[in-house]
Amino acid sequence: MTILVIAEHDNKVLAPATLNTVAAAAKIGGDIHVLVAGQGAGAVAEAAAKVAGVSKVLLADNAAYAHQLPENVAPLVAELGAGYSHILAAATSNGKNILPRVAAQLDVDQISEIVSVESADTFKRPIYAGNAIATVQSTAAVKVITVRATGFDPVAAEGGSAAVEAVAAVHNAGTSSFVGEELAKSDRPELTAAKIVVSGGRGMQNGDNFKHLYALADKLGAAVGASRAAVDAGFVPNDMQVGQTGKIVAPQLYIAVGISGAIQHLAGMKDSKVIVAINKDEEAPIFQVADYGLVADLFEAVPELSGSL
Repeated sequence: MTILVIAEHDNKVLAPATLNTVAAAAKIGGDIHVLVAGQGAGAVAEAAAKVAGVSKVLLADNAAYAHQLPENVAPLVAELGAGYSHILAAATSNGKNILPRVAAQLDVDQISEIVSVESADTFKRPIYAGNAIATVQSTAAVKVITVRATGFDPVAAEGGSAAVEAVAAVHNAGTSSFVGEELAKSDRPELTAAKIVVSGGRGMQNGDNFKHLYALADKLGAAVGASRAAVDAGFVPNDMQVGQTGKIVAPQLYIAVGISGAIQHLAGMKDSKVIVAINKDEEAPIFQVADYGLVADLFEAVPELSGSL
């Protein structure tokens, strides 16, 4: 078996989620090849070649792949992937955008967001907002799979010595074009990669009150997230949302402040190593999953916690 892993990157740096995806591929077994599709992405390919367990890196360097438009990248992956037993990508926005198209072009089913590998054709994935785990077996000739990064410990970023091979194939569908992007900039860690996450919910009452969480996060070196209720209420932008329809996180420490603990939110953070909940409602569902709970007014508890650090 030979497995193709689609690298997650920004043309400069290999994203950490790729290491988790390679870990999933290693559990399947067989040779692991990594595809880097981009423009001016030589440094990414070199980084991928050093990843432990990778035997070959395919570099498709062309202007058509500069912004990784799925209409262009998917045909490339389908063309190359037809010769592989498995095609894996992280269940990020990019992975979710590209792999369904690849599966359609290969006329196979896709297995989404696996959290465990049972065998080369059998996998586990969460369903019903993570309240149940389905065991899925696929008989497809090419298994197209997205990987929930939080389900696998990353492999080492160093130690490999794979060869880098150029890919000449160019696919430009001409049906979409890159217009621009507005990236949220922050000195805090990226939400899905942070070791500590502090999240606020409806109990924050308004966006200005998130200043208490920002102060705590800065003391802890943490990222700041939010529940869907806080995002829907306009307290914070949607790129901070943690949950089933937001970002999936599994930090070493997750601090939930003023969050009731709806199923949708729990689906995005319940794999955190240690969960701390601060809520004045002692019946809040969040306390059922929390390792430590504090029944208190967050507007007193959070500033006091920040002041003690």
